[in-house]
Amino acid sequence: MTTLQRPRTPSVRPRVTPSGLFRAFWRWHFYASFVVVPIFAVLAVTGLIYLLRFQLEPLMHGDLMKAEAPAGQQLPYVLSDQLDIAQAAYPDDEIGLIREGRGPDDTTAFAVTKDDGTTVDVFVDPWRGEVLGELDPDTTLSGYAVRLHADLMGGVLGDRLIEVAVCWAIVMSLTGYYLFFAGRKARLRRRTKKAPGAKLRSRHALVGSVAGVGLLMMVVTGLPWTGFWGAKVQEIATSQGTSMWSLDHGAESQPGSRLDESLPHSHAVREVPWAQGATEVPSSDPDGADLDSVANVDTAVVVAEREGLTHPMTIALPSGNDGVFSVIGDAFHDPSRERTVHVDQYSGEVRSQYGFDDYPLAAKAVAQGIGLHEGRSLGLVSFWFAFAFCVAVLFMCVSGPLMWWRRRPARSGSMGAPRGKMPVRATWWLVAALAALGIFLPLFGVTLLAVLAFDQLVLRRVPRLRAAFDTVD
Repeated sequence: MTTLQRPRTPSVRPRVTPSGLFRAFWRWHFYASFVVVPIFAVLAVTGLIYLLRFQLEPLMHGDLMKAEAPAGQQLPYVLSDQLDIAQAAYPDDEIGLIREGRGPDDTTAFAVTKDDGTTVDVFVDPWRGEVLGELDPDTTLSGYAVRLHADLMGGVLGDRLIEVAVCWAIVMSLTGYYLFFAGRKARLRRRTKKAPGAKLRSRHALVGSVAGVGLLMMVVTGLPWTGFWGAKVQEIATSQGTSMWSLDHGAESQPGSRLDESLPHSHAVREVPWAQGATEVPSSDPDGADLDSVANVDTAVVVAEREGLTHPMTIALPSGNDGVFSVIGDAFHDPSRERTVHVDQYSGEVRSQYGFDDYPLAAKAVAQGIGLHEGRSLGLVSFWFAFAFCVAVLFMCVSGPLMWWRRRPARSGSMGAPRGKMPVRATWWLVAALAALGIFLPLFGVTLLAVLAFDQLVLRRVPRLRAAFDTVD
């Protein structure tokens, strides 16, 4: 008698379901936040302070930065007179830079380098012709903000931490967009049922969907400033005969001062080796100069005006007998107007000019990116965009941890991380994308390998850690 056998069901390779990817992406989004959230909270706060520096600093230091014109007085002291006043107050120190006030009630600022090497900003009342006092730019609110924003005031280590956070912010943004679109129906159901935390999750998703675009833009425009990726890309650009930064060799005469963070050559690139090319550094010619008609800072400003530069101007004073006046015109709201005119300190002739039109193509793109990053390229449009972006990032940095805190398991020893595993075999495209991103952003690649090694060699082999991190097979 023949026994009938049930037909064997052919083995079917399990399909990758959206829910599988969703939980895996959610898990990556969750753990990336441990790196991104604390650092981006600092970047958002310091970015807001820097964005509002022209409003905040005069409020905090109005006795130094503001001076109203006396009744009946029509004209202020000219810059050369103000320079004489500052030099008389600091006879043994070197004055390297002058910044005109942005408004009629603003004082004139002078960068003074003292004998011990420290640099202070000295403020002169242009109406009364008197020194109002000095200020260490590093100790102002915006000064601390700039230094925290640059490297967390931690030097190379701080710079690398920010760069790692920037790299993982890309992962957070991309996984966030997947969660936003793939989870929209689930969020709607939770809102309809009035589930606990549903409103906060929906708001987090909605704000993130807008902030993610700005985040990616800020990351892209901020990467050239980083100490590792930015420096390496600049080395590659230099080897190819170009540069990410302007190559005005006359900029060597500019001292490293934070008098005006909106200068064309951003504070973030003070260490760029300007004299990489073969262009000769402009210099004055003292031979045969008529010492009775030596040009001064007023001459330099008039010459710069004739060449089309606009106020407020920043003037780097000559360094040595062959130095030049380097006059930088206002280009705060339009990087394409960046231009510097170098004026002979004796004859008052223009020795050279350098501006946006002379930048390498990559430097033009970076200059425009800097303007967008600092919220100044498009006037009030970019200002309010940058302001709203910083507020949105702060909201995300608060709402994300708050959502986790509300849903975390109580007294279970678990972090409450989403339980999911990336279906690597079925998503080769994802592996390829991660590999490409790791090559393009080396610090991301290194930290990604470290995370994967920690997961395989430690978490999965220690039961207590395996449970705490909600690791799945």
